[in-house]
Amino acid sequence: MKDADVKVEAKTNPPNANVQATEKRGFDMPLFELPKMAMPGIFGGIAEQSVVQAKENCEKMKVASGEIAEVLRETYSTSAMSTTDYGIKVIEISGVNANSAFDFFTDLLGTKSLSEIMKLSATQSRKNFEVASAQNKELWSLIQKVATETAEPIKNGFTRVLQKAT
Repeated sequence: MKDADVKVEAKTNPPNANVQATEKRGFDMPLFELPKMAMPGIFGGIAEQSVVQAKENCEKMKVASGEIAEVLRETYSTSAMSTTDYGIKVIEISGVNANSAFDFFTDLLGTKSLSEIMKLSATQSRKNFEVASAQNKELWSLIQKVATETAEPIKNGFTRVLQKAT
């Protein structure tokens, strides 16, 4: 057999040809529909109660959401003020430490012997340690205050809102 002897026929079917073919042969897919029936009165009452309950719950959630937003707004405001106080304290401490360092360097320039330098350095180190300890205690106290002032209103507000919602 030669290539020239072979006939090729191409059949092209439209995209919906299979649908048309099945319709012509009677192979239609049955449609499954639910039978139409009237719902008994009890089901209608239950449905109405469910809708009313859902609306009430949505209203409660809307009110609770607004109250929670207000609690968060107040807490953010308090937190911002406390954080500002903390930042101011850090700047104040930085100024004290910078002045202490400049005083040390000024005193260091006035020394005439190695023993004076060693004595001045030891005194400055002890002073720096004591001041840093006091500053850290003060900053820790401020951090605890910020945490308490931020957490307490949130805790109380959420508790109050959740008690109302239930």
